Amino acid sequence: MRDLTVRSHRGEYRVIFGRPFAGLEDGLKDGEHLLIDERVAGLYAGPLAKALAGRSVLRIKASEDAKSLERFPDYAVHLIEHGIKRGHTLVAVGGGVVQDITAFLAATLLRGVPWRFHPTTLLAQADSCIGSKSSVNVGPHKNQLGTFTPPEEIRLSVEVLKTLSEPDLRSGIGEMIKVHIIGGLDDARAIARDYPRLQTDPELLAGTLRRSLEIKKGLIELDEFDRKERLVMNYGHTFGHAIESATGYAVPHGIAVTIGLDMANLYSTRLRLLDAALCAELRPMLLANMRGFERTPVSLDLFFAALAKDKKNVTAATARFVLIRKPGDLFLESRPLDEDFKAFCRGYFDTLKAAEAAR
Repeated sequence: MRDLTVRSHRGEYRVIFGRPFAGLEDGLKDGEHLLIDERVAGLYAGPLAKALAGRSVLRIKASEDAKSLERFPDYAVHLIEHGIKRGHTLVAVGGGVVQDITAFLAATLLRGVPWRFHPTTLLAQADSCIGSKSSVNVGPHKNQLGTFTPPEEIRLSVEVLKTLSEPDLRSGIGEMIKVHIIGGLDDARAIARDYPRLQTDPELLAGTLRRSLEIKKGLIELDEFDRKERLVMNYGHTFGHAIESATGYAVPHGIAVTIGLDMANLYSTRLRLLDAALCAELRPMLLANMRGFERTPVSLDLFFAALAKDKKNVTAATARFVLIRKPGDLFLESRPLDEDFKAFCRGYFDTLKAAEAAR
């Protein structure tokens, strides 16, 4: 597929589609430091053998704990002791956790070093790899520190997705569904039509992935720093993040977002914003993508507490949601966390469990 060029405040960077780990076959070049998901290092020990034998390799167990601020001194010490200089480059191989760690280090170590990225999850390939964002955790507080630090280059290959579990694939597909609905009715209908074949047709998956990045590229080039147009990318995320928190992250991120999309659509219909027929048209795809997680217990107390603490909120009595009038027409609005809203949420989760049990 054709490369994609993204404009950022630091200049342009390219998304290059091709073979897995292109550029790493002959090992690390002078001045390169590898940060790699330790599971990916094991799965691809052969193709990455020369790179893994390099002088500066940091293997990371990709978990939420790994991107806690308290862990960063160890990462920095490793890189310093392995001779990192300002002109050197960090090379990230892995998913979103490794991406966040590397981008945050690239922004802060030696007041800034370049980095490039080989994303190995669909979630990272289809969404987070472009847009410059990094987020790290502080104590119990998730994603409260971060930077806008774009990579110099991104290398993508759907070949590496073959080692992902089925839920992890659907997690990435959840973010692609989100972006396609943001893209407009034609894009939403296209992914709904193609959804049943996305996991079995690599060429179709690659094309859908590229389209997701094209849609996101348009938004981040308008609003890289998340102040206006880009805010619609939070569609499904206020609900989704609360679901993650209330289930102790038992629901994968993109699946939680899928449930969040369904909730946002139904809530928009309840508010007479989204036509019920359009909501019904989109729903089978969303239900299919969340399957198997409908009955994951959601603590409503934790769910409502997480909504009240969402970092987009202006007050604790309201939460900011991306609502929808139709695909391609979404907007951010504060809504009261009142009894009517809570009744909607309770009813939603009860109905979801009942529907899953009936299947």
